[in-house]
Amino acid sequence: MAVNGKKKILMLSDHALSTSGVGTQSRFLINGLVETGKYTVRQFGAAMKHNDYSVVKVSDDFIIKPTDGFGNPDMIRLALATEQPDLILIFTDPRFFHWLFKMEDEIHQVCPIAYWHVWDNKPYPEFNDMYYEATDLLACHSHHTYEQLVEKHPEKTYFVPHTVPSEVYFEFTEEQKKQSKEKWLPNKKDWFVGFWTNRNARRKRPNDLLWAWSKFVDRLEEEEGHRKAVLLMHTDPFDKEGPNLLALRDYYGLEKNIIFSTERIGFDQMNEYYNLADFTINVSHSEGFGLSTLESMMTGTPIIAPMTGGQTRQVIDHRTGGQNGIALPIEFQTMVGNQQIPYILEDYTSVDTIAEAIYDMYHIKKLPKGYRALCDKVKDYVNHEFNYENRIQQWDNLIDHTIQTWKTRYNRYKMEVM
Repeated sequence: MAVNGKKKILMLSDHALSTSGVGTQSRFLINGLVETGKYTVRQFGAAMKHNDYSVVKVSDDFIIKPTDGFGNPDMIRLALATEQPDLILIFTDPRFFHWLFKMEDEIHQVCPIAYWHVWDNKPYPEFNDMYYEATDLLACHSHHTYEQLVEKHPEKTYFVPHTVPSEVYFEFTEEQKKQSKEKWLPNKKDWFVGFWTNRNARRKRPNDLLWAWSKFVDRLEEEEGHRKAVLLMHTDPFDKEGPNLLALRDYYGLEKNIIFSTERIGFDQMNEYYNLADFTINVSHSEGFGLSTLESMMTGTPIIAPMTGGQTRQVIDHRTGGQNGIALPIEFQTMVGNQQIPYILEDYTSVDTIAEAIYDMYHIKKLPKGYRALCDKVKDYVNHEFNYENRIQQWDNLIDHTIQTWKTRYNRYKMEVM
């Protein structure tokens, strides 16, 4: 129910004050909508477990209720009765909301359902149609997802990518970059620097990246006569979901060429990391969007990324076909699945191709004018394609349109007597 003329949104996603990608993106979206003066937002903020379950009042129009998981039917029923939202917005993998879609007829007695959605790869997921059909707005944060869904659900599918406010990630001056490099990489201020920030998990291919980095450093020594290159990895090398990265680093003799950042850090320090790097790399075999590459581009730092999922629209300038760094080709695919997701492709680039791309980036960096032109191109593209203010305006328009029109488009279940 509208409050003081403001539309009320109930959002279900990772806790907006958490550091996860879903959490930070929900925070940026909520902040942007609230700042329009048109919306008030209540969020069920998800986590496995919270240290404190007290309601968090960020502002009068931004209130978070911490929840284990993403809520449950009783919580939704209570919220529908007491809050009477104008729209429910969900944001994460559909399998976490299976229970919610089962009660979509109850929700639709009160308001529409909007879904900020991504699907990593082809084939089209027909097993998701029950979710899509129950949703009134499908906002796809990868263009790859949008291309798949718009063919089957053209009346409610839109491309609404992730964005980040420009005051969060931005380019430093050359002096500031130098200072950051001396601060975080002492005695390596003249070295070539790569940056990788992801969870240490199999999907992200961290072992393959270390393998490729070892090939690059060996080639650097063979052809250039030195090993002055360091890969800064912001991750937990002992994450139970991934390999022991310290063991592989030592196996390849890369103690001086790989540095781990393992503590939780804020936006300011992450911004320093992006700025001190000569490039940011992502080699995941599946990547719905890829926030680290977007954030890197906002600082003018080029990227190396595979042409998979949401990464494609970042590393490739769709307007010109040019590259915002180096695009990794998909050299082979595997069809995988499980009982919940019967089929989906994984995209792979070989280790040799990754190592070659890093070496090519090294030579681009050696040409100051060419590298500077690339950095400027990257910033221009990210401002055009992923501008925060433009996307908040798009969300405003889509939410308003959905609230105004959903009742005429929603097909309610009908019972017929035979």
